Amino acid sequence: MIDTLLKSREPSIHWKVGVKVLGEDPNSRAMKRLQNEIRSSPRVRTLLATRDAPVRNIYAKWQGAHWVLAMLADLGYPPGDENLFPLRDRVLQYWLSDFFYKEFDAENTADAYKKDGVPRMNGRYRRCASQQGNALLFLTQLQVIDGRKRNLVERLLHWQWPDGGWNCDKNPGAQTSSFMETMLPMRGLALHARDNNDAAAKKAALKAADVFLSRNLFKRCTNGAVMHPEFLKLHFPLYWHYDVLGGLKAMADLNLIKDSRCSAALDLLEGKALKGQGWPAEARYYTVSPKITLNADFVDWGGTSKAKMNEWVTADALAVLSAAGRVKGSPS
Repeated sequence: MIDTLLKSREPSIHWKVGVKVLGEDPNSRAMKRLQNEIRSSPRVRTLLATRDAPVRNIYAKWQGAHWVLAMLADLGYPPGDENLFPLRDRVLQYWLSDFFYKEFDAENTADAYKKDGVPRMNGRYRRCASQQGNALLFLTQLQVIDGRKRNLVERLLHWQWPDGGWNCDKNPGAQTSSFMETMLPMRGLALHARDNNDAAAKKAALKAADVFLSRNLFKRCTNGAVMHPEFLKLHFPLYWHYDVLGGLKAMADLNLIKDSRCSAALDLLEGKALKGQGWPAEARYYTVSPKITLNADFVDWGGTSKAKMNEWVTADALAVLSAAGRVKGSPS
């Protein structure tokens, strides 16, 4: 499977395999050369085609600046590119606007929509923290973040729920964090903590990890049943959604992939491999269109198939299995 991926036409696939499966130094001359190829690849050029005539809404799914930067980070785009600063500034201006510093108490769902700002219900902030969390993650990965990262971190810590995660559910009875709203803030805080020796961010990220680990990444605490059937399907890209592969990627980020509570998810992932052909994308959250339309992406990520390998899913699957020590000869 590794040999097959290394024959891909996508330099990002080569980079993912080299750095995340074979353990090559990301700062080596070969990996830096690959990143320069990524910068000029047709896929990246297409993603950045609207940079000079940007989509008005930075969060437009999936063509706004927020999603373009998120995908560049995942693809291995070279870090520190000043050409991305205008997109960065638009993203940060939006996610750190005055709206997100206003808060109010609400007793019911209707009340939560009556004012601008972040509602607080039963002592819990109802906020889609995946948005600020993802911005912290991809801007840090791309190394284009500036001093405003402190504001993103502060907002995430301020909104964190007692169980360690986040949730935007306006139902006053909601007491448990959301997997979808927790995964990206957790990853962003963990990366920020690693790069900045931030003890508070590290503590928050590890507390968030327990939201997933206590549920074996896909099972209910109450009865061990699968939390949602979509969690068991493999997707690429995930955007703000969740599946077991995304959960395992997050655990690898936090160096928790060898925790015994990841074993069931790792077994599940291994069981989904096609015989000698990698892993398929079993479902997707996008259509492909050059026009700005709901849930459309500018590029094709390989579609779905029950019998055909998807390079992006396969590269990520091998990366987490390598981190878990389940790939023969892996650096782990």
